[in-house]
Amino acid sequence: MNTRNRLIILLAAVVLLGTVAFASVMHAANRAGEHDQAQPGGPSVTSGSVSLQDQGRIIFRNMAWGPYRDDLVSVPVNDPGGPRIASPVRCLRFYSAAGIGVCLRKEVGALQETYFASVLDSRLHTLRDFPVAGIPTRARVAPSGHLAAWTVFVGGDSYAGTNFSTRTSIVDTRTWALTPSLETYKIIKDGKPYHSADANFWGVTFADDGHFYATLATKGQTYLVHGDIAAQTMTTMRTNVECPSLSPDGTRLVFKKRVPGTDPDVPWRLYALDLATMKETPLAETRGVDDQVVWSDDHTVLYGLAGDYGEDLWAVPADGTGSPTRVAVAALNPAFLR
Repeated sequence: MNTRNRLIILLAAVVLLGTVAFASVMHAANRAGEHDQAQPGGPSVTSGSVSLQDQGRIIFRNMAWGPYRDDLVSVPVNDPGGPRIASPVRCLRFYSAAGIGVCLRKEVGALQETYFASVLDSRLHTLRDFPVAGIPTRARVAPSGHLAAWTVFVGGDSYAGTNFSTRTSIVDTRTWALTPSLETYKIIKDGKPYHSADANFWGVTFADDGHFYATLATKGQTYLVHGDIAAQTMTTMRTNVECPSLSPDGTRLVFKKRVPGTDPDVPWRLYALDLATMKETPLAETRGVDDQVVWSDDHTVLYGLAGDYGEDLWAVPADGTGSPTRVAVAALNPAFLR
């Protein structure tokens, strides 16, 4: 390489770094100077103090375009569509329980994006960062706060596709012992040990500190599995179950079920499963839902659907009655601070 080419490459690098630095400074200045959400007609957002110990509130990812896009915001439980208080923490996926949060986030470098799972304390300070190998998609925390789980797309593909790869991890927030991939667990399918190179797992929902439910995909079929952390096993329970979410009383799961004749891009409807009787009940939401629902109480679940200002939060009864209700615009991944 001659001197002229070296100078051209050096000049291009200087320009690139200068552009990145200028954009960062302008972003910080805009963020400091803005007091309300810039998007006309969007929800009102102001910066302030957000804590995972503020009982009677909901924390979720703000989806409205503007200076607070992707920030964790807090609203009262009795006014989820009201003014939002924004934290400086920015997440692509989020969940919280018992004063512990898990935030799946990205860092943008000069040449590439990198992703991390950050375990947060009640003041949203990072306790531990874990690099993740792909695009964040699901996050959960055990009711005790002692365990956190997350799922990423290793190849960046969609659940709606037929060929994709996920990686699901679980960490003990007391000891920081990490299970990097649930693929190390033994699978028990139809009462027998099962091995397949194409096994994928996602959508963990914790029952307690020793047990969870999740989705297993293999050979073109999905299964609800019950996980035993001490035994390091996952046992299949039934087919066509994705992204289960356990009710607070531990008696029911709401999940995504593929239904023939639906939109091929969003081919799921929400169903409830009674764990005592194993009876399925379709919920009143007839649109396709690609989300892991969150229970607001023992009777209602929340989930995201596309809206005018980004994803909106909707609610529907978990027993198949009633009708869907939009509870907040431009909001995703709620966590109820009980």
